Amino acid sequence: MTLKQQIETTVTECIQSVFSNIDAIPLEVQLTKKEFEGDFTVVLFPLVKTLKLAPAQIGEQLGALLLEKSSLFKNYNIVSGFLNLTLQERAFTETFSHIFADSNFGSHPISSEGGAIVEFSSPNTNKPLHLGHIRNILLGFSVSRILEAAGKKVHKTQIINDRGIHICKSMLAWQRFGNSETPQTAQMKGDHFVGKYYVKFNIAYEEEIKALEAKGLTKDEAKKQAPIFLEAQDMLRKWEAGDAEVVSLWKTMNQWVYEGFETTYRDLEVDFDSYYYESETYLLGKSVVTLGLEKGVFEQDPDGSVWIDLTADGLDRKIVLRADGTAVYMTQDIGTAIQRMKDQPGMDQMIFTVGNEQDYHFKVLFLILKKLGFSWANQLHHLSYGMVDLPTGKMKSREGIVVDADDLIAEVIDTATAISQELGKLDGYSEEEKSVLYRTIGLGAMKYFLLKIDPKKKITYNPKESVDFNGNTGPFIQYAHARIQSILRKAGNIPTTLATVSTLDAKEIELIKVLEDFPAVVKVAAAELSPALIANYAFDLVKAYNSFYQSVSILGESDENTRTFRVQLSAKTAEVIKKALYLLGIQSPERM
Repeated sequence: MTLKQQIETTVTECIQSVFSNIDAIPLEVQLTKKEFEGDFTVVLFPLVKTLKLAPAQIGEQLGALLLEKSSLFKNYNIVSGFLNLTLQERAFTETFSHIFADSNFGSHPISSEGGAIVEFSSPNTNKPLHLGHIRNILLGFSVSRILEAAGKKVHKTQIINDRGIHICKSMLAWQRFGNSETPQTAQMKGDHFVGKYYVKFNIAYEEEIKALEAKGLTKDEAKKQAPIFLEAQDMLRKWEAGDAEVVSLWKTMNQWVYEGFETTYRDLEVDFDSYYYESETYLLGKSVVTLGLEKGVFEQDPDGSVWIDLTADGLDRKIVLRADGTAVYMTQDIGTAIQRMKDQPGMDQMIFTVGNEQDYHFKVLFLILKKLGFSWANQLHHLSYGMVDLPTGKMKSREGIVVDADDLIAEVIDTATAISQELGKLDGYSEEEKSVLYRTIGLGAMKYFLLKIDPKKKITYNPKESVDFNGNTGPFIQYAHARIQSILRKAGNIPTTLATVSTLDAKEIELIKVLEDFPAVVKVAAAELSPALIANYAFDLVKAYNSFYQSVSILGESDENTRTFRVQLSAKTAEVIKKALYLLGIQSPERM
């Protein structure tokens, strides 16, 4: 039981001993703010209506009773409706003894029941991954690790959008302008290579549109009648009909892209447990339409199209099957969700990491699945996130005005290299060791910057700002871990039995309070699907440790027990920092 839980239990018992007829007690306990005296604070305002007393009266009665009934408390004070409680020092030494002994501190046992399927990345195969994809990938991967730490089985997946007119555009442009070159002959990553031809298509398309406009067509007419666009549409029809030549080219170019994607995933240090392909799933939902019609969930119009009317639910009327019998994206997503649950029996939760421009789509998808009667539909979540812009403005992939993921990774590593070399703290490192460290710092900087902000918020990402060794940044937290490792190396062997100390410094108490909060933060981050909570916890922990480090002597402490205790406290802090960074997909260097 944590200190907060002990306080909640004791406060509840004290209130019930005086007000025996009260069952539900609206209790709120939080860490005392730094500007006030105390360790934990009971917020008195929620109790006013229940106990029918003024906040000051409640505080005085409750504070006196707590001191009388429990040896946990040393004293109390009341400030404007808040009861601030100071705990006995032994409460913190006992708490840390439990933390120190727990080798899995912060990780909850994996439940044998249920589990979560987490979808992220899900790119198109007509261009390389870009900055927007990076936020998606890092969010999905971090949430997967956080859910595991909170006790969930997790299956990481993605659906690759490998069919459609956008794929045919790259294919057609390669046929027209490629002269049979390949990624190997062009010395380019496959996804960049195919993306180059997607841009070429759009350049040629725009030229044809302008030429048709010059002949008197409106822009909309010109877009529909441009020869290169009509040819791409014809290629799509041939693909859908199984034309051998078109399908062969489609497979070849998609494979180039897949190889490029895998390189980027390795560079980002992420992985997946399974892959789904839109070319294999786009027909899945059609069979569900029949089920929906039988259940009365769907309705068929006279032209043969099938719809679902969600107006009573505050949404609109949504088509699920066209009059010609072809499926729409919604139908495909229904079928894919059902298939995933069949492929991963025992899972009871599914999380879709997709940008906030698709918020409405997922409201409709989840509601349809509920109406179809799938029990797991109540555990569907859209991990909606804001777009990522650059200081120069929005990205436009059609014109090639984007920051490719690979270029961004290279840039943050280059920036980390330059800053690290300027700081000049790497004496004794080999060139290979330096290279590995620069990469770890650069990736850590990028990941932390993109994850420390609430997913729902829009981000303007500046690579140079992210690679800073001061403030709320990845390198700042990585450096704190490395600093502690240096202390531990100098300390030598650390006893596995916690040293006994008679008194604690105020900074030690503050650090223990932050450490103790880690398992609860993991649980909340999992419930809210928010890596930002882990990132900002890590920052708070490092600040608490730095304050401790600057206020007390560790290795220079003359008392052996106190010195050992402080080394042990440092070791556990480093362990928790490393775990928090791991949940964000960030490595923790031993030296910096």
